[in-house]
Amino acid sequence: MQQTETLFIQHFGNPESRLLDYYTSRMIGYQALKKAFGMGQDAIISEMKASNLRGRGGAGFPTGVKWGFIPKQSPKHKYLVCNADESEPGTFKDRDVMRYTPHLLFEGMVIAGFAIGSNIGYIYIRGEYVKEAQILEDAINEAYAKGFLGKNILGSGFNFDLTVHRGAGAYICGEETGLLNSLEGKRGEPRVKPPFPAQAGAFGGPTIVNNVETLACVPHIISRGGDWFSKLGKLEKSGGTRLFCVSGQVKKPGLFELPAGGVTIRQVIYDYCGGILNDAKLKGVIPGGSSAPVLTPDEIDVVLDIEPLQKVGSMLGSAGLMVISEDYCVVKLIHRITKFYAHESCGQCTPCREGCHWMEEVIHRILHGKGREQDLDLLTDIANNINGKTLCALGDAAAGPVLSFVKKFRPDFEAYIRGKKCLSA
Repeated sequence: MQQTETLFIQHFGNPESRLLDYYTSRMIGYQALKKAFGMGQDAIISEMKASNLRGRGGAGFPTGVKWGFIPKQSPKHKYLVCNADESEPGTFKDRDVMRYTPHLLFEGMVIAGFAIGSNIGYIYIRGEYVKEAQILEDAINEAYAKGFLGKNILGSGFNFDLTVHRGAGAYICGEETGLLNSLEGKRGEPRVKPPFPAQAGAFGGPTIVNNVETLACVPHIISRGGDWFSKLGKLEKSGGTRLFCVSGQVKKPGLFELPAGGVTIRQVIYDYCGGILNDAKLKGVIPGGSSAPVLTPDEIDVVLDIEPLQKVGSMLGSAGLMVISEDYCVVKLIHRITKFYAHESCGQCTPCREGCHWMEEVIHRILHGKGREQDLDLLTDIANNINGKTLCALGDAAAGPVLSFVKKFRPDFEAYIRGKKCLSA
C-alpha cells in the first residue's frame, strides 16, 4: 500500500479534535484565514483554481471555477451554503469531518465567504445527524467567543455569520436547488435551471453551494498553496486526497483517505480492506454511492476518479464504495435500492414519480416469484424513459443502477422468473 499525506483522517476518532484548543494547537488553527485576508478575493479564487479541487459531493465540478461565477457586484446579499445533507446511501465521510474537525469546516467557509463576498453562511445538515448538529452548534459558539466568526474577524473588517439549519431527512434536499428551497422554508423540490444558484440562489441572492469535504479542504489549500494540493492528486484534473467510504462484504469496511486518482477499485478492496468477507468471490461493486451503476469483477482495475469511471459506464459520485460478494442476492439488493428512490422521489417530475414506482413494482414482482419473461425488457424501457428526462439527477440515480443490474446480472433475474433462487444466494 502506498503512503501518502493525509489531511483529515488522522484526527478522526479523537473527541478532542473537535475543540478549538486542539484546532489552534494541532491543526491549521485559523492561520489560513489570516493569510487569506492578506491575499484578497481574486488571489484566493486563483489559488483554488490552481489546486484542482473538485467538488466532493458528487458532481465533481472545479471549486475555484464555481466560485468565479459569483458576480462581484450585486444589489442582493450573497450566500454561502454548505451541503451537509449526505443522504446518498453508502456515504458517511462528511459525518466524520463534522464530528471531529468542525473548525476546519468553519475556517474553509469563512475563507470561501470572503472570496465570494458573502457575509452569511449556512450549514444545511440532514435531520438524522442529531449529534453532529449539536457538535457544530457547540463549535460555532466557541468560534464566535474567540472572534473567528461574527463581526470584524481577526481585525480584518470582514463580518461572517454562520447558522446550522437542520433538514428533515429528504434525499432530494441533497440536490443543491432542492436544498435551497428547503432552506427557505419551502417544499424541498429542485428548481428549473437556469438561473443557476450563482446568479439567483438562496432568497434570490447569488449563492455558492459546496459539500462539507470540499470546504474543509480550503484551509489546507490556502495554507500550503494550490500547487501543493494539486500534486497530492495523481491525475491532471484532480487535486488533493479523497475520503472513500467502503461498506458491504469486505473484511475491513470503513473510511479511507487516499490520493485523488491514485488507486484502483481492486487496490481499495484487496489492499486496504483486506479482501472479500469469508474469502468469498466478488460479485460486483457500486463505486459511488447507491446511484452509481454497478461494475463487475472484470471492471475493477479502473482508477477511482471521475473520468476513468465514466469511461467504464459508472461514476465516482460521493466516493461510497458498496462491495457485493458472490453469496449476496443482487435482485434483493436492486429492489432495496429502487424502493429507496421511489420513496425519496419528490414527485415533481412525472417520469421520476411514476417510473421509480413502476420499477419497484416490477422488481418486487420478480423477487416474489411472479415475474414474466418480458419484465426485464420492461424494466429497461421504464428506466430509459426516466434517464435524462427529469429536472434533477434523482431520476438518473434511480434508473442507472436498474439498467446496469439488469444488463450485468440478467441470469440472476431470470432465475427468479423461472422459479429458482437467486444465483448469488
